[in-house]
Amino acid sequence: MILSRESAASAIRIAGPADAGALARLAEACFRATFDASNAAAHMQAHCRASYGETIQAAEIADPGRINLVCEEAGRLVGYAQLRWPRPPDCVPARDAGEIQRFYLLPDWHGRGLAQALMRASLQSLARRGLRGVWLGVWEHNPRALAFYRKFGFEAVGEQVFLLGNDPQRDLVMYRTLATG
Repeated sequence: MILSRESAASAIRIAGPADAGALARLAEACFRATFDASNAAAHMQAHCRASYGETIQAAEIADPGRINLVCEEAGRLVGYAQLRWPRPPDCVPARDAGEIQRFYLLPDWHGRGLAQALMRASLQSLARRGLRGVWLGVWEHNPRALAFYRKFGFEAVGEQVFLLGNDPQRDLVMYRTLATG
């Protein structure tokens, strides 16, 4: 199901079972491109081993408690967002809030408007579920992501620990309301 078509060659759509391998490779490549330079190799390797792989992504795609949106450009996955709706942390003002658990584009696709389109599709997908708010965790040392989320109306409401391998890191919890109706 195509949610958005940005050009004749690009689309944002919901991932299906056939995407598991490509999504696993994309997810790890995006994570490494974003965080490799700032973190110890052993912690990165442990996180990637535990979080990415075709079997892991296949299970996440099949999970009815998640939606995986992928950005496809000329048949190649270049970005993705993973949405879910667990009980939010206590600092989130709305109990009926969804989470943007992952939101990444390959570096070559930054600055082309695709991230904005993916964020709009993510917010619309969560609003269609009847959720009133959305939250996410973002590493305190990721200024590009912090600025991007602020442009979309997210505000810091708390913090949480993100365990990267064995390295506990501080994520800011950011929140915004969703348009209803």
